[in-house]
Amino acid sequence: MAGLSVQKFTLVFFAPSSAVAGCKKAIFAAGAGRYPGPGNYTECCWTARGMGQFRPGDAANPNIGKVGQLEEVEEVRVETLCVGEDIARKAVEALKSAHPYEEPSYSVYRMEDF
Repeated sequence: MAGLSVQKFTLVFFAPSSAVAGCKKAIFAAGAGRYPGPGNYTECCWTARGMGQFRPGDAANPNIGKVGQLEEVEEVRVETLCVGEDIARKAVEALKSAHPYEEPSYSVYRMEDF
């Protein structure tokens, strides 16, 4: 029987360009972006620039834009590896603390090991 492997996750989030460095610093400090193996790689991620848009609702307190007005913002998509559910959860909490938006956009995907 093969040894048990640790579950891996991909964390994907979007942030305005000015906040990306701080968000990455926070998630990396929480353990995200580390690849298991002899290479001891850390702070690994993939980024791409794009345009995000949102319209803050009546009860919103937006960091960028105004309530009721459609806002378009240059944002960066960041993808990184989280080895273990505990690291994924810690990275999400770190992201929420570092991100300037009151509702940061992020997703966590469970990876399969083939």
